[in-house]
Amino acid sequence: MINFAKSSNVKKVVTGESKVYGLIGGSLQHSFSMDFFNQKFVAEEIDAMYINFELDDVDSLMSVFGEYPNLSGLNVTAPFKEKVLPLMDELDESAQSVGAVNVIKIARGAKAGEMRLTGYNTDMTGFKNSLEPLLTPAMTQALVLGTGGASKAVIRALELLGIEADVVSRKKSASTITYEELTRQMIVDHKIIVNTTPLGTYPRVDACPDLPYRFITPSHLCYDLVYNPSETLFMKKAHVQGAQVKNGLEMLLLQAFESYRIWTEQ
Repeated sequence: MINFAKSSNVKKVVTGESKVYGLIGGSLQHSFSMDFFNQKFVAEEIDAMYINFELDDVDSLMSVFGEYPNLSGLNVTAPFKEKVLPLMDELDESAQSVGAVNVIKIARGAKAGEMRLTGYNTDMTGFKNSLEPLLTPAMTQALVLGTGGASKAVIRALELLGIEADVVSRKKSASTITYEELTRQMIVDHKIIVNTTPLGTYPRVDACPDLPYRFITPSHLCYDLVYNPSETLFMKKAHVQGAQVKNGLEMLLLQAFESYRIWTEQ
């Protein structure tokens, strides 16, 4: 089942020649992408529109392709960043290295319905470029909260920055630690804490990861990939402890610019 999320406040005249782009995900009421892109198209006089597609499952994506023959590119958010991998005809090196896709470029063939899907990951670059100016020499280890596609992009970006990452999950595994296992020393040693979970996202703004926040210090950087609301409960609790905090809006914008470059490059 597909739920077409609320249209943008930006008024557009769409023709049969208009390019169509969009975002696929589960719940998208928090997303700023549709307004961002539609405002960009109006300001730059680009004959295109951007639509939110809320999907129950990844199989519903084929219906989107059928209904929008001018669909030229998609952003991908939770919970589909890993689930779309088998649908791709080709993976860019960025998506291969991360193991998740957040941008799909659609190349149409001469025959009706003929298309080629290429997957990219711009989350990794967006996060890396947003985080790097905030780093201090003491920030050599990070705790990454969550195990989804966004977590994989963050881990890869940290690796490129020479920062060791440990993953925290609600479930114990060989590659993760649980929230219950976090000690004071672990928090002290890991000067970067990144929330890649949806906890705290609008409208459920009263939720946050179950951390021992009392151990966070002014030497910590707590980065939340959530950008709506602008200050999450995770950020508020870290800020009370004196930590530097940042939300995911800059990362969103950086990856959005790169998405559009990918869609429109020859």
